[in-house]
Parts: sequence; C-alpha cells; structure tokens
Amino acid sequence: MDFLTWGRNPWGEWVLTHVSWSLFWGSLFAGILFLVAHATYMFLSAHRKRAVAETEALEARYKGLPNEIERHTLVARLFHWVMAASMFVLLFTAFLPIVGVRFPWVAWHWMAGLVLTGSILFHVIHASFWLDFWSIWVGPKDIPEFRAEILRELGHDVPGPKPGKYPLGNRLYHLVIVVAGLTVIASGMFMMVRVRTPLFTRNPYVFSDSTWGFTYVAHGLAGVGLVGLVIAHVYFAVRPDKWWITKSMIFGWITRRQYLEHHEPSRWIVAGGAGSRPAKPSERV
Repeated sequence: MDFLTWGRNPWGEWVLTHVSWSLFWGSLFAGILFLVAHATYMFLSAHRKRAVAETEALEARYKGLPNEIERHTLVARLFHWVMAASMFVLLFTAFLPIVGVRFPWVAWHWMAGLVLTGSILFHVIHASFWLDFWSIWVGPKDIPEFRAEILRELGHDVPGPKPGKYPLGNRLYHLVIVVAGLTVIASGMFMMVRVRTPLFTRNPYVFSDSTWGFTYVAHGLAGVGLVGLVIAHVYFAVRPDKWWITKSMIFGWITRRQYLEHHEPSRWIVAGGAGSRPAKPSERV
C-alpha cells in the first residue's frame, strides 16, 4: 500500500503531492478498533476509584470542601466548545468529499481553520496567565502515579498518588493532540496562500514544488491522525464512567465526592482541601 502520492511538476520532476487517502480509512478503522479494544479492557480491568472507606475518611478530614468544586471556568469551557466545533467542521469538510459527498467545502474549511487557530492562540495566553499552565503536562513527577496506576490495573492493591486536576490519560492525550493540532495549523496557514480568500492575494509560488509537497503531506498526516484522536475523545466523553468529567465541561463543576474519589487533594488544591486547614479531631464525624 502506498502511503504517499507523487506527481510530476511542469518540468517533469517527480514530487510529493499528498498522503494517500487510504490512510483516512486506516485511521477511521484504528479509531473504531480502539473503541472495541478499550471497552473490552475496561470490562475485564481491575481499575477502580478510591476505596469508599478512604474517601469517607478524606471527607471527614476536609469538611471545608464545598459541595460543588469548580473544574473548568466559563472561559475555559467556551474555548473547548469553540475548538470542538471548528475541529468537527474541519474534519467533515476535509473528508466528506473523499467519501463522495460533494459540496463547496474549501471556504468552510479555511474559515474553520482560522477559528481553530484563533481559539488555540487565545487558549495559550489564557492558560499561561490565568490557569495552572503546568497541570496538564506530563513529566518525571508523574512516574510514581504511572507506576501505581499500572500496578492497580494489574490487580495489585498498592499505595500511590491519585491524579491532580487531570488524570494521566488526559495529559498524555493532550500532548498528542498538541503535536497533531499544531502541525495541522502551521501547515494549513501556509496552504492558505494557495487558496483564493479575501484576506490576501493568492500566491502558489511562495514555496518550491517539493516544499509544497512536504507541507501537504504534513497536513494530511496530522489530519488523518486527528480522525482517530477525535473518535477516541468522543468515546471517552460518552462513557458512563467518564460522564462526570464530561458534565464538568458543560456545567463547570464536579461534586465533592467525585473530587475525593478520583483526585489527590495535595496535587489539586482547592479551598477547604489540602493546603487549607484540615478539620480538628473534634470537628470530624
């Protein structure tokens, strides 16, 4: 199977032109296969949230926690849904014509690309100055959590930290989506100079034919990769055991019980939790 497509330029030279669209079907199949494999794994897995007794002990210790704990601000939620809408428009306008749905997709595609780019730039600034920027990234500090999670998945009852604000899987997914998203945005912005838009004069001669080929290949690879990534994201969003996270992206908060069941108070500090004054023995129930 050929993963790349080639063509001759006006001088008869063979140059890259794009990725093979068979990769789209491969990414779609991989996404569906992941759904089936993960659903089976979760059915057989020993994975579990914090034990009831341990959760109740934490509730007694941190009586100052509010009943509803903010997980996502209104601004963060608006960014998420704007980004999601633009991503779906981009994917549908890119791949529906491939499966035979014909419509004037180019204008919708580049406009959605501008919305996605603007939302990402806004998010970088917002996260850098108004949110806990490093809470979503993975690093050496997460090794104990990763080790404990693996051992729990294998059925061992071991101590170990629970996640902070974002579970390890969310942070790993974020890292992958950042790479794919920035690749598709950067290549897409360059490709816009080959499209007639009211923003600037079309100029397909900015790059050489070989450079354009690499640009289109990068855009195509990131695009087909996003097909599988979006399928996985939607799958996790609608899973019953993850619905509490999805609701927090709609309403902005999780319950105190969910916070204590799934998170480490010392790694995600909220008012009344770790970092605040614990309840005195006389105050505990």
